[in-house]
Amino acid sequence: MSESPIHILAVVGALRQNSVTRTVVLHVAERLAAAGCVVDVLDLLPEPLPLFNPDEGHAFDAFPALKSRVERADVFLLGTPDYHGGISGALKNFLDHFWHEFTGKLFAPLVASHEKGLTATDQVRTVARQCYAWAMPYSVTFREGEDVGPTGITGAPFQKRLEMFVRDVRVYGSLLARQRRADLAGVEPGFLARLRR
Repeated sequence: MSESPIHILAVVGALRQNSVTRTVVLHVAERLAAAGCVVDVLDLLPEPLPLFNPDEGHAFDAFPALKSRVERADVFLLGTPDYHGGISGALKNFLDHFWHEFTGKLFAPLVASHEKGLTATDQVRTVARQCYAWAMPYSVTFREGEDVGPTGITGAPFQKRLEMFVRDVRVYGSLLARQRRADLAGVEPGFLARLRR
């Protein structure tokens, strides 16, 4: 019996219309879909979320559908510009709306940065750790003009890094998704036992 494909939620955490973050996230999403993954794109420009408020953060009309999309995902492809060494407010706001839905799943960061994007990547990893999620051991960072131009992805070295990233997201996302399903269905006392129904 063939294994079901993994589900990926690709989140565009950039609100600029002509964002290189969007260009790269959509490129990676297309490559993952071509590799057999089920990909859902959440672009926070046309699908904005209200600012998270713990008292009423889940009270907006679109939340139940969004929660279903997040629960269905095995992997979160998280694209963000590097703003002052941190992730965008739009991406942080998305992450603030959820917690248990991330448990045992994979975070895969893509960071547009004129530096190395290390602190933005570390913020994604911190959220993953706090939510009992896994994070890729590396992120892909890129520069406007150098790696991404008006016509899309430029340069063989960046293309090669993206190919490696797509492969690793698919392979390790599949491994973690398979183990997560087994842990949720099992009886052993792993950390996912708290989510068993």
